[in-house]
Amino acid sequence: MTADAASATERPPSIRDGLAADLRGFGVIGIAAILAILFGNILFVPGSAVLVLVWRWLSKTPWREIGYARPWSWTLEALIGAVCGVAFKFAMKAVVMPLLGAEPVNHTFHYLAHNQAEILPFAFYAVILGAGFGEETVFRGWLFERLGKIFGSSAGAKALIVLVTSALFAAAHYSMQGIAGVEQSFIFGLALGTAMALTGRIWPLMWAHAAFDLTALAMIYYDCETTIAHLVFK
Repeated sequence: MTADAASATERPPSIRDGLAADLRGFGVIGIAAILAILFGNILFVPGSAVLVLVWRWLSKTPWREIGYARPWSWTLEALIGAVCGVAFKFAMKAVVMPLLGAEPVNHTFHYLAHNQAEILPFAFYAVILGAGFGEETVFRGWLFERLGKIFGSSAGAKALIVLVTSALFAAAHYSMQGIAGVEQSFIFGLALGTAMALTGRIWPLMWAHAAFDLTALAMIYYDCETTIAHLVFK
């Protein structure tokens, strides 16, 4: 071994290395980072997701560990995710939510019906950035990584992580959408979380989530929620 190689191996950890270890851990700095990320959307949407990416960089966490694995095919994964998202929304609207006794109309966002001035900004900002990118990065990416460090990677641990992240995802929708929003979000979260647990890949989930919400938005905009809600159960 050369003198340069020996000195490199003996070089003490840098301040950056120490910070990275603290951010990956669950001490004071690690918990502070978790709290900052969880409340990041208070500042702006998708603030929490942006903070996740900052945390990933500072903590030297590999992209793959938060689900950002390189797609097998960008086109194929986008297509599969989008088709699944649209189909899941129709199934929820026409079958699942009526069985749960939900009202056919989403009153929170009904103001967007035939509202050309607000529909496109809302679709881009709230659905694509806030939901597709933001919520998936936090709930299926970062939270899976954090909880995986606590519970492990066994089948039982992954099942628990899916349940916990789905419950948190559902709770985040209560303030704006009430119980019906919680029910729908929990079921959708179970589907997305199961896919994440099985594949470890977040890109198809982003496409599915965006397609799910854009389909819901189209139903609202064209004022056809009630018609679709009564397709199966009159």
